[in-house]
Amino acid sequence: MQALTSVDIAGLRVFSKGKVRTVYDLGEQLLIVASDRVSAFDYVLGSGIPDKGKILTAISAFWFRKLAKVSAHHMITTDVARFPLETRAYAELLRDRSMLVRKAKRIDLECIVRGHLAGSAWKEYQATGKVAGINLPGGLALNARLEQPIFTPSTKSDQGHDRNIAIEEMFEIVGLEPGEIIRRRSLAIFDTARRLAEAKGVTIVDTKFEFGYLDGEIVLIDEIFTPDSSRFLYREAGAGEPINVDKQFIRDYLEQIDWNKTPPVPELPAAIVAEARRRYLVILERVTGERPAWAT
Repeated sequence: MQALTSVDIAGLRVFSKGKVRTVYDLGEQLLIVASDRVSAFDYVLGSGIPDKGKILTAISAFWFRKLAKVSAHHMITTDVARFPLETRAYAELLRDRSMLVRKAKRIDLECIVRGHLAGSAWKEYQATGKVAGINLPGGLALNARLEQPIFTPSTKSDQGHDRNIAIEEMFEIVGLEPGEIIRRRSLAIFDTARRLAEAKGVTIVDTKFEFGYLDGEIVLIDEIFTPDSSRFLYREAGAGEPINVDKQFIRDYLEQIDWNKTPPVPELPAAIVAEARRRYLVILERVTGERPAWAT
């Protein structure tokens, strides 16, 4: 089983190319194509995860549809038969791993919502007893559920590190009214999705959203509640502690091998690749309730 780590459609104009996705400009629309590349600690790793792009696309499409009443979004369709004519020659490449969207003007923020103590929030809590300047009770453990989810924005950078910022700085960047819309909507999206996921045995630990302007309205863009943009916990049958069914599994492996997070970038062992794919499929199947035909 091969991972698709390079996407090159010569007949279409590239709008942007990220660590995982290549976006093509179709005029008033964009075509987002998700590869199987894996990034961690700001680097694209030397190994891809087979079907990862398909998994990310299927999960995002599910949540965009499910949460449409909470927030408008930019997705049009993932059905290649409905894509513009100029894409038809690439239908097999695009099938299941691409999304046609309306072109929105991106707001340069990562809108992070934390429902549990993990990642950088856990490190900050250990050091200061706070998260984003908010005092939390003492003695909380890793992955402890927060009484109220916390909104912690950061800058959005296509190169280099994003930077955590205070709410006040976010308001300075985007304006008070748009900033408040983004904050409230991020929390509402998280609350709705968390309840839906918990009903399926999945805990959403934290996540990040992106928004953009479309016809003067703030809408959800990019991806949503994928194993790349979120942390999930799931307790498998007969297991003890819940496991991460997201990219944290790969981050944990890279921490264990003492990689110094500079080039050369390591390859992932076959066993890690296979287990990462399995975990990504777990979250896809648990959340959507479906196992696609390609997920053999």
